[in-house]
Amino acid sequence: MKLTSLLTAFLIILAPLSGTRAQSVEDADAIRGVIESQIAAMGADDWDEAFSYASPMIQGIFRTPNNFSEMVTRGYPMVWRPKRFETGALTQTPKGLNQTMFFEDQSGRLYIADYLMAKIDGVWRINGVQIRPAEAESA
Repeated sequence: MKLTSLLTAFLIILAPLSGTRAQSVEDADAIRGVIESQIAAMGADDWDEAFSYASPMIQGIFRTPNNFSEMVTRGYPMVWRPKRFETGALTQTPKGLNQTMFFEDQSGRLYIADYLMAKIDGVWRINGVQIRPAEAESA
């Protein structure tokens, strides 16, 4: 299934389930900007910049940009070097706002990533990411 078809299918399914309250366009744009900026920084191997988009909790777990880079490059090549990616739905969850992203890796495999976001001192930061193969969703 092509990434665009997968995205369309998920948007149709998730539209009625999206958050309990509408988010502002400014928040949605800012969240998308943070995620896309981190992806760009990782793609340029600018790990100081990429690490800066993580929440204090995530920064506390990894402690240094180098530790963060090792985790990403070893475990998440689809995010570090995606062939392409697209933005999905922004939803309200009990844990906070979740931005769904769709990734295609260099081999053509598709993934769904859920980015949990946190607003810290008025700035959106990535507070966790869960990634799963898209095939698991279509089975």
